[in-house]
Amino acid sequence: MSAPENETDKRSETASPPLYDNEAAVNSQPLGRPWMYKRLKIGRWQLPWFASPMVQLYLVSFVCFLCPGMFNAVTGLGGAGQVKTDDVSNANTALYSCFAVVGFFAGSIANWIGLQLTLFIGGFGYFLYVASLLCYNHTENAGFLIFAGALLGVCAGLLWCAQGAVMMSYPHENEKGKFILIFWVIFNLGGVIGSLVPLGQNLHATQGGVNDGTYIAFMVLMAAGFVLSWTLSDSKNIVRKDGSRVIVMKNPTWWSELKGLYDTIRSDMHIILLFPMFLASNWFYGYQFNSVNAAYFNIRTRSLNSLLYWLMQMIGAGFFGAIQDLKYLSRPWRARLLWGVLFVITMGVWGGGYAFQRQFTRGSITDEKDWVEPGYIGPMFLYMFYGFYDAGFQTSSYWFMGALSNNSRKLANYAGFYKGIQSAGAAAMWRLDALGTPFMTEFATCWGLVGGSLLIAAPILLFKITEHSSEEDDLAFNNQTLADVDDIQLQEKGRSDSKDNGEYDSGSQDNKAGSNNQEVVETVDQREQGNTTELGGRESTA
Repeated sequence: MSAPENETDKRSETASPPLYDNEAAVNSQPLGRPWMYKRLKIGRWQLPWFASPMVQLYLVSFVCFLCPGMFNAVTGLGGAGQVKTDDVSNANTALYSCFAVVGFFAGSIANWIGLQLTLFIGGFGYFLYVASLLCYNHTENAGFLIFAGALLGVCAGLLWCAQGAVMMSYPHENEKGKFILIFWVIFNLGGVIGSLVPLGQNLHATQGGVNDGTYIAFMVLMAAGFVLSWTLSDSKNIVRKDGSRVIVMKNPTWWSELKGLYDTIRSDMHIILLFPMFLASNWFYGYQFNSVNAAYFNIRTRSLNSLLYWLMQMIGAGFFGAIQDLKYLSRPWRARLLWGVLFVITMGVWGGGYAFQRQFTRGSITDEKDWVEPGYIGPMFLYMFYGFYDAGFQTSSYWFMGALSNNSRKLANYAGFYKGIQSAGAAAMWRLDALGTPFMTEFATCWGLVGGSLLIAAPILLFKITEHSSEEDDLAFNNQTLADVDDIQLQEKGRSDSKDNGEYDSGSQDNKAGSNNQEVVETVDQREQGNTTELGGRESTA
């Protein structure tokens, strides 16, 4: 018998450390090791178990904090902190070109090799890229820099696919906005803290690029990031607070995942209407970082602008995240409100950008501006709102995708489409900048693309999103049944006091080591009932 919905929500909020009991398990899907489901208690605080969606989100967030977050701090300096920006623009073109190709197929790769290995390989590319910048400081070896950029494109395509799958498929439908908010704040905190490094080291420098110490500091942080990625748990081991499971593909192969990529497009043709938004979502980076920050300001002011840019990303994520999870609006109306707010802010921010861009051209800049000079405050606030807008555009794109499905396999493909097409746009803009395209032309393409993409996506965002994603449709995309992902059921047996206190009984586990390795999750409230219990407040229809 299902528990009432309000009681289920209450139990979910106070869920205890999961326990194992092979005799009690009735779900045929095995879980991970026992320690993954024990909660660490620090004073009055009790942390979620390791194989919970929230802990996995934090792990992915801090990997991105240390790898792409620090990369953003470097690129946010304009020209990656170099005096000569042409080679950096060419490296970025190679980066995003490879990113576009690999990103489109990254979902298939991630589903086949697993998110843990995908994230690890992805993080390494960021470390090597900054190493190539350090080398360039001394040798100006453009070939190595461009190669490192291309390799980073391959690695980044994998990392961002894994990140998107965790962020969009692990949470419940009513928590997706919160998960996106948490990730975006932690991720951009990397850009904020990373920007403090060049700001501190170049505080009194008004000319030249960043020094070796800046790049070495970034390399150390990025190395820690890709090592941390190895701690991620497999998706099949993840258990939510209510006992439900993540929808994953059983025994994936290269062929099944390539077919799944085709099936995603065939079954969800409407996703194509979001492709222009994907293209626009990083298109403006080349313009903002090189044509505004690097071209108009000196090195220490660029460092300050970069810090403020990523700080506003965190504020923007909070603002848009609040809209995404508004409790008094249905999900279709939240989607409509989100689209409307984003469109209005698009016109406001880029309208201000147009007024600023009219003041200078690529050939008119002779002296780089410093923060102590008159007239700095206006461009500073504009650059801050560019960061605010970027967070809104990207977090909204993720939320829209997450509102279309709960299937981790399909969402991995969505994330691959998103990052692949996004990177194609970024590559095009970096190439335009390397060719010396007039600043106003670059600006016009940015404003036109973000505004036009919102209009193209309007039919799906305003009318396609429903209150709940169909679980049956999501399962039909995999070789799973409802029993594989439905709430874990438990037949309660006699418990010792130690178990009631949330301790794991290793003896009983050892006695059952030769069984089918079936484990379950239970909560404190349900152990007190002493009867057969079903988690999650819904009955299985399998």
